[in-house]
Amino acid sequence: MRSSLALLALWALLALAGLALPIAPDRIALDGMFMPPLHGGYLLGSDALGRSLGQRLLAGAGISLLVALVSVGLSATLGTLIGALAGYLGGWTDRVVSRLVEVFLAFPGLLLAIALAAFLGPGIDNVVIALSVMGWVGYARLARNQVLSLRQREHVLAAVALGQRTRAVIRLHLLPLLIAPVLVEASYGVASAVIAEAGLSFLGLGVQPPQASWGSMIREGVRYLLVAPHLVLVPGLALSLVVLAANRLGDGLRDRLDKAT
Repeated sequence: MRSSLALLALWALLALAGLALPIAPDRIALDGMFMPPLHGGYLLGSDALGRSLGQRLLAGAGISLLVALVSVGLSATLGTLIGALAGYLGGWTDRVVSRLVEVFLAFPGLLLAIALAAFLGPGIDNVVIALSVMGWVGYARLARNQVLSLRQREHVLAAVALGQRTRAVIRLHLLPLLIAPVLVEASYGVASAVIAEAGLSFLGLGVQPPQASWGSMIREGVRYLLVAPHLVLVPGLALSLVVLAANRLGDGLRDRLDKAT
């Protein structure tokens, strides 16, 4: 799990470096087209327009990190609150939320995100909206199932017997117990969000040129795969490492949670 945390920390540092350093990822230099790594002053090579792959990788790291954090944060907050409320209140509230969750789960998540992004139009804001609409369902189902068992615990029953309001019971006695499983789900959600953002950008529904995104970098490099494979390998390797690290972190957190319980 330490290696996964180190990779994710490196991802965050690269994203911050892309914001802090005076880089120009969109600067065209036609005399430096298709430079391989470690040639012509390009650490990771250059693309078909002579743009630095290293600088574009930094800019793309910032985009993927921003989309992942915002979309996962919105999804986790909204889904956890809805699921906790449904699980605690039960009755028609639980039935409505359960049916709504089933409707969303009937559609493949990425396909739903593609449809929403196509409807809303390209752009990073619409990508975040599409991923948030797609992602809240998993957190709602998790929170509901957890609360169905937690609401019978003695401290929750004691709080109800003492006359605490529903909002106070959920906020003080249930939500703190949901933090650990929600964090596990969120780590997997980060991996899914990074892949989804790259996929939408690859399809032209995410970040628009000339702004850099790992998905758009892969799309631009596919046509030159036989001539300059580093155009695909550089962003593809970065994407794979981030997704692998997020999934491994989720596995580690889940194992620790299972041991603790």
